[in-house]
Amino acid sequence: MAAARDLVLGVDVGTGSSKGVLTTLDGRVVARASRGPQPGTRRTTTPRPGYVEHDADAVWWDDFCAIARELTHRAADPDDVAAGRVVAVGTSGIGPTVLLADAHGRPLRPAILYGVDTRSVAEATDLEERYGADDLLRRCGSRMSTQAAGGKLEWLRRHEPDVFARARYFFMSNSYLAFRLTGEYVLDQHSASQSTPLYDRHEAAWIEDRCEEIAKGLPMPRLAWPSERVGAVSAQAAEVTGIPVGTPVAAGTCDAWAEAESVDVGQPGDLMVMYGSTTFFIAVTDGPRFHPSLWGTAGVRPGQSTLAAGMASSGSAVEWWRETIGSPAVGDLVAEAAAAPPGANGLIALPYFAGERTPFADADARGALLGLTLRTTRGEVDRALLEATAFGVRHNIDEIRAAGVDIRRVVAVGGGTGSALWPQIVTDVTGLRQELPAERIGACLGDAKFAAVALGAVGVDEAWNSVESATEPDPEAAEVYAGLYPAYRRLHEATADLQHRLSELERRTRT
Repeated sequence: MAAARDLVLGVDVGTGSSKGVLTTLDGRVVARASRGPQPGTRRTTTPRPGYVEHDADAVWWDDFCAIARELTHRAADPDDVAAGRVVAVGTSGIGPTVLLADAHGRPLRPAILYGVDTRSVAEATDLEERYGADDLLRRCGSRMSTQAAGGKLEWLRRHEPDVFARARYFFMSNSYLAFRLTGEYVLDQHSASQSTPLYDRHEAAWIEDRCEEIAKGLPMPRLAWPSERVGAVSAQAAEVTGIPVGTPVAAGTCDAWAEAESVDVGQPGDLMVMYGSTTFFIAVTDGPRFHPSLWGTAGVRPGQSTLAAGMASSGSAVEWWRETIGSPAVGDLVAEAAAAPPGANGLIALPYFAGERTPFADADARGALLGLTLRTTRGEVDRALLEATAFGVRHNIDEIRAAGVDIRRVVAVGGGTGSALWPQIVTDVTGLRQELPAERIGACLGDAKFAAVALGAVGVDEAWNSVESATEPDPEAAEVYAGLYPAYRRLHEATADLQHRLSELERRTRT
């Protein structure tokens, strides 16, 4: 009988669904699994406006267990193409999140999610005044926002003091999974760097006096890099997951950074552009870089630094249009948009349908369409919205370059790469060639790499995903967009005050 091949398990827990893979030690995917909302349950809860929460056991842990059982069952079947033995585990998840747990590691309340939960506005403002915007930017990498875990902890201390007093653990999604698997209390360096104002980017360590001020009595987790082995699967965890007892577990990290690792975005000058409902950017930098409009964080490889950015809406704005007109076939509308010329016959849009995050933080920014005529077609509107997202990408890239980043390689990921049109428009607007990887399953593939590195099977710098194709700039389209980009910027500047007035009207009148 042939010896069972070694496999690694990667699982990513998401806001709306979770995914997992089994791969060989060189990154070849042999099995996939996913888990979405369960019948009769609400995966994400919003108990009050601005509050967005997850039940850590019912969502994070149950998703992980279900995916792990499915994939380990397949690995144990000698007749399955995924047959083998699981020898290491890596995880990632939504972040930064804040989950408080008692002395036994049991959650005391639902987890507060990342920047979509905006309850900590006042706390973020107060903490920025206390420590100073420049100090936060230079020492922590980012200014305060509702994204930062430190502000969420401050909110809990102020508003739920009884819960806070009982807390002995502070988890994010991947660190809670690591704890349930191994019993170890650990957080990866990248996720910790999203805990402004509690983490020092230069020292790669907690700022002890600030932790004492904001999280008095709450021990901070020990820090590790995402691909470090932090423990082994316990007998209790093995029973509910199917993963063998003693299997090494990597620390893991936040989902977007795991996805960057899944497509080998790891060298200074590499940039990942994630196409989805929102657009997200991760640029690997040559040491800590700071910019008031961007998020400076630790990377996922030891000593690595990144700058990140994120648009509030992009694919979601296009999807709004497609749902509004009731297009019977998305493919038909994409074809109509592709048939329209660059510039959509004089139609230009702003993509701020959900405000904006970067390169300017403005929750009251709003979308716009300028240049409508009686001859405007639905395909032209669709193209104008895609072009608006591309102009937003260029705006963010301009800021990344202003921070001193020399962008040398761009990799496109996410569901929006399923059609060639959107990435091509972005390439024509930015002038940047984009590589599209062969495997686009997402963060769970990066988690599998973390597991393989933790095992010592591969080096952290080794390639994990091949390039399938690339987009190249079209000179004629690029010339059109070079003329339109300044108009896009001026349209926002000229209407910003009006956008805010309309946003206020919406708040007063919408029920």
